[in-house]
Amino acid sequence: MNKISSIIIARDEEKNIGNCIQSQIDAIDEIIVLVDSKSTDLTLEIVRSFPQVTVEVIDWMGFAKTKQYGVDRAKHDWILWIDADEVITSQLSNELNFFKQSAPEHAAYELARRAYFLGKWIKHSGWYPGFITRLFNKNKARFNDKTVHENLEIDGTIGRLKYDLEHYTDPDIDHYFLKFNKYTSLAAEELFKKKRTAGLNDLLLRPLFQFFKMYVLRRGFLDGIHGFILAVFSSAYVFTKYSKLWELNRTDKK
Repeated sequence: MNKISSIIIARDEEKNIGNCIQSQIDAIDEIIVLVDSKSTDLTLEIVRSFPQVTVEVIDWMGFAKTKQYGVDRAKHDWILWIDADEVITSQLSNELNFFKQSAPEHAAYELARRAYFLGKWIKHSGWYPGFITRLFNKNKARFNDKTVHENLEIDGTIGRLKYDLEHYTDPDIDHYFLKFNKYTSLAAEELFKKKRTAGLNDLLLRPLFQFFKMYVLRRGFLDGIHGFILAVFSSAYVFTKYSKLWELNRTDKK
């Protein structure tokens, strides 16, 4: 039997963490939650209300290092990486139980993630199906050292699960922009480390292409006003990221 450990990192996730944990109980054999020591809401209390959860308060080490710390703590070889604002559907739970009785053919498995954005499931815009590798054998995978949008380096082939993971990403615009500043800064710093520079073409053309790609090429218009808002916000994200990179380049030259 292939037992599964899940890893979750959480900071100020009191609105999401209970649903995330509850959705895993029927399929996951070990649930590990790493709560950021700077969390100020009821996240830790909610996590501790689940007796089957292993919880630890940690000092933040960055996304990749924190998740790898969780992986190294896990008892079982198979790991499900899940974010605090994500939920395993009942169909995916059943599929994971079936997986545990099988002989896995791959080192890791990807699945589609459905995003709930401003009260609507996004079906286009390049967001769905957004396949992500989330189930993996820890002996054949490690997180890379990217500052933001960290992912897994897999030693072997990647299969695909049938059912979706649900992502309750942004319940309102205020929540979107609370994350906006942090993630654009991390993304700019990642580019800066790679010796990238930003010029007028990056500030003008990249945001325009991002909007065109999401709204036209990836049919964001089919998501209605939500698709339009998402394309505009994503364009602003690209503009802000490269503006911050330009600022880093300028500061570095002084």
